[in-house]
Amino acid sequence: MRPATLLVHQGRDRDPATGAANIPVYLASTYHHFGGRPGEYDYARSGNPSRDQVEEAIALLEGGVRGFAYASGMAAVGAALALLKSGDHVIAPDDLYGGTYRYLHLVLPQQGISASLVDMTDPQKVEDAIRPETRALLLETPSNPLFKITDLRALVEIARRRGLLTLLDNTFMTPLLQPALPLGIDVAIHSATKFLGGHSDLLAGLVTTADQDLALRLKRFQNATGATLAPFDCFLLARGIKTLKVRLEAAQAGAQLLAARLAAHPAVARVYYPGLAEHPGRAVHFAQASGPGAVLSFELKDGAQVPRVLEAVRLPIIAPSLGGVETILTHCWSMSHAAIPVPVKEQLGIRESLLRISVGIEDPEDLWDDLETALAR
Repeated sequence: MRPATLLVHQGRDRDPATGAANIPVYLASTYHHFGGRPGEYDYARSGNPSRDQVEEAIALLEGGVRGFAYASGMAAVGAALALLKSGDHVIAPDDLYGGTYRYLHLVLPQQGISASLVDMTDPQKVEDAIRPETRALLLETPSNPLFKITDLRALVEIARRRGLLTLLDNTFMTPLLQPALPLGIDVAIHSATKFLGGHSDLLAGLVTTADQDLALRLKRFQNATGATLAPFDCFLLARGIKTLKVRLEAAQAGAQLLAARLAAHPAVARVYYPGLAEHPGRAVHFAQASGPGAVLSFELKDGAQVPRVLEAVRLPIIAPSLGGVETILTHCWSMSHAAIPVPVKEQLGIRESLLRISVGIEDPEDLWDDLETALAR
C-alpha cells in the first residue's frame, strides 16, 4: 500500500473481537494463562495489544521487520545505542539535538562507550574518525538546528564496508518524507512526541529495523528495561499517525512560505531550510527525501532582538519541541540545546541569535503577520 493508506490503516485498523474502528486501550498489566499455559500476552512489559498497533505501524512505514515503542524519544535513542557494548566507539554529528549530546557525553561514558562528533556532511571526515573499536554511526539529517545535510547513501556505503551499524534519528523528516531503511539504514529512530504524535499531548519514541537479528536484540533490551509506551499513549500515537500526511503537507507548505519571507526580511541574517534554493546540501537532501519538512531555523542580525521577538509573538508556543499542529518557536541556545556547553555551541555556530520554528497547520499568512510584527519590535 502507498504511504497515505498505510498511515490511516496501519497494521491493525479495527478491533478483531468487536469490529470497533479503533484498537481498544488495553489497560491490563497482566493476562490470564488459560489452563496454566501462557498465551500471546502474559505481562504488559513484554507485550500489549495497544502497543502492538503502533509498533507494527512504524515497521510498516519504514519497511522494517519489527517496531518498538518507548516512553520517550530519548528512551528510543538509548535503546538503539544499547546495541553497543563497553569498549565500543560511536561517531555522531557535531550538530545534533541537545538531548542526544547529553546522552553521548553523560550516559555512554559510564557504560564504557566513547563518542566522537564530526561534520557528517563530509564523508571523508567520517571515514577518518573511524577507529578499530568503532561500531556505529549515529546520524541525523537534516541536523538540528543548523540543517546540515548528510548523504545517507554515502555513509551507509562506508558503514557497510567497515562493518558498522547505522542508526538514524529520522524525527525531522518522518517515514513519509524520508523512509530510512530503504536507504540502507540499519535502525531508524523517531521521537514520536513530534510529528508522528503531532498534537503535543504525549511523550513517545519509536525504533524499527529491517534486520531480524537486530530486532531480536532490541526486543530483549526493551523487555529487560521496561521503558515501554503506556497503552493510552499508544492510542494517542496511533490516532496521530493517521493524520500525518495531511498535517505534514500543510505545515511544510507554511514552512516554505515563512522561510522565503524570513530570508528577505531586513532583520534576518540567515535562514536554514532545505526548501530554499541556496541551502547547502539541497541536492543531496532531495535525492533522499521527498520534501524539505516543516521545521526551519533563522538567525537574527541583532541578537538583542531575540527576547523582544519571544515576548511579542502571539501565535507560536515558545517551547523546546516541534512537530505539533500548533507552531512552536524555540530559542535553541537556552532550550533544545541548553545541554551543549557554551564553547561548543559557539564553535558549531549555534548562536544566541538563532531561533528554530516548527510550523504548524495554522494559516501561514496569520503566522507571517504575527512574526513580521514581532520582528519589527
